[in-house]
Amino acid sequence: MDAFGDLFRGVRAQGSLFGNSTLTAPWSLLFVDGAPLTLCTVLEGAGWIIPEVEHDGAAPARHPPEHLAPGETLIVRGPAQFAFVDEVGTEAEPIRCGEFCATPEQGGTRHRLGWHDSGPDVPSDATTLVVGAYPLRGEIGRRLLEALPDVLRVAPGGTADAVRDLLAAEVAVDAPGQQVVLDRLLDWMLVCALREWFDRPDGDPPAWYAAHRDPVVGHALRLLHAEPAAPWTVSSLAERTGVSRATLAKRFSDLVGEPPLTYLTRWRMTLAADMLAEREAATIAEIAREVGYSDAFGFSAAFKRIRGLNPSQFRRTAPGVLPGRDRTPSGS
Repeated sequence: MDAFGDLFRGVRAQGSLFGNSTLTAPWSLLFVDGAPLTLCTVLEGAGWIIPEVEHDGAAPARHPPEHLAPGETLIVRGPAQFAFVDEVGTEAEPIRCGEFCATPEQGGTRHRLGWHDSGPDVPSDATTLVVGAYPLRGEIGRRLLEALPDVLRVAPGGTADAVRDLLAAEVAVDAPGQQVVLDRLLDWMLVCALREWFDRPDGDPPAWYAAHRDPVVGHALRLLHAEPAAPWTVSSLAERTGVSRATLAKRFSDLVGEPPLTYLTRWRMTLAADMLAEREAATIAEIAREVGYSDAFGFSAAFKRIRGLNPSQFRRTAPGVLPGRDRTPSGS
């Protein structure tokens, strides 16, 4: 496992496809669920995404409209609502869409299974939109959101194209297990889209992502994420990566922005925070051992230093599904 892959632990589509909507102008779909991440891709035709953006609890502000052409993908960060329209300023009456949009009256598709509209009633210039929403849970999901802008665009021509082709083929058929297949394809497409966005030539990816390209630091990061509870020291990590202690410490700090054991502690506390929120029956001592601490006291001290609360206090106040924007300091 690596730092990027680890962030997708809690990112899973689960019946979350809003629908494959075949639209004829004019139209205005207003997505109101406030999902932390929403993936929008146009299989045919074109339209405009008009996002709203929330900052620090303030009233939503309008984000500049984003044109969505065939093959393009936009990922919109919630929780503010957004619209998909045929033209900016369209006269169409907005139709409120949510997770359960499944009929034309709700802005969804005509058929829940075999999401495909064809025949003489559907014009050849109709626009086909696929939308998938992603609930994110816990501190791992928060860490992914913090690395993303409010809206990001992925142009066609990359690895997501093959997944989009499979998605287009799957929404056009009625078959047992279709929702499972669509969910997994959406997961695959989300990963490909985010990876392409981080890897773009003019990109500014998070330090932990860019550092994976370095043969030494990338190896060290993979080790820390594969074995977060191991009794790591800088010396043992340097030995496993095949360089001196001084070389590893300098390269890691230069590329990641903090020393390796500081990074490890923050990641352990991220894992622990999700365990505290999700595993009510687990004791503090049990969670401490799972993230590499032999006693609860040392773990509690580290947790409070990073999170600002001791583990028991955090457990009492831990949120469930994340909103799209972190409104409270997390200490990481």
